Amino acid sequence: MKLDILAFGAHPDDIELSCAGTLIKAVKAGKKVGIVDFTEGQLGTRGSAELRLKEANNAAKIIGASVRDNLGMNDGYFKNDDEHRIKLIQKIRQYQPDIVLANVPIDRHPDHGRASQMVTEACFYAGLVKIETSLDGQQQKAFRPRRLFYYMQHFSYDFSFVVDTSDVIEQKIEAIRAFKSQFHDPNSKEPETVLTNPHFLQHLKDRDSELGYAIGAKYGEGFLVQQKIFGVNNIFDIK
Repeated sequence: MKLDILAFGAHPDDIELSCAGTLIKAVKAGKKVGIVDFTEGQLGTRGSAELRLKEANNAAKIIGASVRDNLGMNDGYFKNDDEHRIKLIQKIRQYQPDIVLANVPIDRHPDHGRASQMVTEACFYAGLVKIETSLDGQQQKAFRPRRLFYYMQHFSYDFSFVVDTSDVIEQKIEAIRAFKSQFHDPNSKEPETVLTNPHFLQHLKDRDSELGYAIGAKYGEGFLVQQKIFGVNNIFDIK
């Protein structure tokens, strides 16, 4: 299956909290999107890996993703080495996305930055014919995505561009709420975290509102670009 967008996340819910609106908007425009989680969130303070997987699949349905895979890497301990990088290359070659989305290079959680570097390298190496990979016994062809964008998580950046997500903000929040184990529950006996603050989702919505304001919209999601030069057919295509 060829995808238009493939979004990688170190943990289940990274995508929902950061760029779900962009994915939802793409689906509504007739594009095929997919999600690949590195880990099952085994080190998450609340819930369990099994529960997070169920929540991730529910969130994917709300987003409208064509596929959601989990690489089964060890949460907190996965490494940027050949063994792990090959798994990413296999997924890139399997789905041949035009656009790849990844964690930002520097963020509050150490896994995010490491995952970002791994995806950056995998996008390049996936295009090298002398790196051989196979899937289900079939040799894979070399493939390199056209663009790689990094989505915002905890830390704010001077973004390269902002996607207007005004018309899908409520669906994004619904996808985030699919991870019920991770957010505020007055009846929960589990430890408190940054995410369990009862105002967290409102803070998240306020952040998207501020990004939207920067482009004259109600809500938006910010992205970083490693390669700053874009090619356009017409100068008036730039908004």
